Amino acid sequence: MTDNREGPDRNEEGAAPDYDTAERRIDAEIDPGVRAVVVAVLVLLLLMTLALPHAGGASGFDVLSGGGSATAESIALPSRIFVWFVVVFSVIASVLALVTRIWALAWVALVGSAVASVFGMLSIWSRQTLPVDQTGGGPGIGLIIGWIVVVVLTFHWLKAVWNKTTAQLEAQERRRAAASDAEQNSQWAGPVLGRPTDRKR
Repeated sequence: MTDNREGPDRNEEGAAPDYDTAERRIDAEIDPGVRAVVVAVLVLLLLMTLALPHAGGASGFDVLSGGGSATAESIALPSRIFVWFVVVFSVIASVLALVTRIWALAWVALVGSAVASVFGMLSIWSRQTLPVDQTGGGPGIGLIIGWIVVVVLTFHWLKAVWNKTTAQLEAQERRRAAASDAEQNSQWAGPVLGRPTDRKR
């Protein structure tokens, strides 16, 4: 009579679960925990700053689209790059990383936000040092707040990615130690049986 009961280490097909695949899947995911709420709030703040003035009468959306308001305010290249990096990496990549919890997407959001932080600083500096032959206002409230929010967002993604990387390194070290112990135990053949006279000299 065949026992059709499934053991604790069997799946529905009766095969042993693939622990290596499950472990790789866990390693590829992040668990930001409460930090996910903070990141979500920061993303919403970034979207709000795009509606605020970035330079004179030009909002962040005007800078993004390159409309007439942005042209009238002599928006420089650093400001355009900053806004695009904010939208692509700090907003879209961050949302995708939170929804999918993929570790690689968290890295993309981190690196993109870090670069956006640099261009945000350059954008503020460029608005404060306009050439004499160009017209336009100084850095707007949307640009300043947006840069601060991007810096804070970069810090939170750095903490999330760093904690995951540290956990992965510790898990890899434990796996190497377990594999080394298993290899040493497999090389032990056990005690020699039989009488001493039966052994070959």
